[in-house]
Amino acid sequence: MENSQFKSQEAHQKFLKFYDEAMKELPVPQGTFDINTAYGNVRVYRFGNRGGIPILLFPGRAASTPMWEPNLTGLLKTHDVYAMDLLGEPGLSIQTHPIKDNKQQASWVEEVIMKLKLTKVHLLGVSFGGWSVVNYAVNYPKCIASIILLDPALVFAPFSLKIILFSLITTLPFIPEKWREKSMSWISGGAEIDSQNSTSILISIGLKEFTIKTPPPKQFTAEELNSIHVPILVIFAGKSIVHNSSKALAFAKSLSNHVEAEVWPAASHAINGEFPDQINERMSQFLSGLGM
Repeated sequence: MENSQFKSQEAHQKFLKFYDEAMKELPVPQGTFDINTAYGNVRVYRFGNRGGIPILLFPGRAASTPMWEPNLTGLLKTHDVYAMDLLGEPGLSIQTHPIKDNKQQASWVEEVIMKLKLTKVHLLGVSFGGWSVVNYAVNYPKCIASIILLDPALVFAPFSLKIILFSLITTLPFIPEKWREKSMSWISGGAEIDSQNSTSILISIGLKEFTIKTPPPKQFTAEELNSIHVPILVIFAGKSIVHNSSKALAFAKSLSNHVEAEVWPAASHAINGEFPDQINERMSQFLSGLGM
C-alpha cells in the first residue's frame, strides 16, 4: 500500500458517519470544493464572504476540518476562512499517488491555493498542521501574507519522549481502549475526553484505523526557517507533551527573521480548543499590526 488510507471499509464508513455529525456543529460553508492535485483530491471548505485576505487552516495529525469548531465563529468576525483536510491524513481528502518527500508534501498545497485563486493568504496551523504550514512556506513562499502557528510539532524543537509514547499507545492495535482514552487526556493536559464528542471520536478513529504513508516529518534547520520572510506568530503550550516549549521558544527567538514567539503556561497541546477566544484576540492583534 503506497497511499494513505483507512485499514477497512467498515472503519472508513464509521469515520464518515461521525465526520458528518461533527460538520453540523460548524458554521455553514459558503463553498465546498474537491480539488484535484497531482497526489490526490483535496476537500476544502470556504466560510465567510467578506473579501480581503483569507485565512487557510491546517489541522493537526489525524484531525480534519471539524477540529476547528471552537475557532471558526471567532475567526469569521474578521476574516474569510478556508479549511482543508490534509492529504494523507484521515478526512475527506483522498490520496491517489505516493508522496515521497517534503517538496511533494508542499506541492499539493500549492496546487490547492492556485486552483482556489488565492493570491495572498494567511496560514494557520496547529501541531502537525503547523509543520505543514512551515513546510509549504519553505518551498512556496510567494502567496503567503503571514503565518500563525499553535504549538507546532517538529518546527522549533525535536519530539519529546512523551509524544513518541503517545503515538505508540494510540496507534498500536493491541492497546486497550482505556489506555487510548487516557493518552488522549494526557495530550490535552489531563482534561477529561468527551467520549460522545464527534470530533474526539474522529481523531480516535483516525489514529487507530488510518494508515499514513506520507514521509515522516523532519525538523527544519535554522537556515530553512530564516528563509521565510513573512511575519510569523507562534504560540507554544506550556503544558505541551510534544516538545520542550522553553527550548522551542528560545530557538524561535534566536532566528534572524521576524518571529513573535510566546509560551502560554496554562495551555496544553490542545490549545486551539482550550483558548479559542484568547487565540482569536491574539491573532487579531497580530494581523491588525500588519495592517491585514
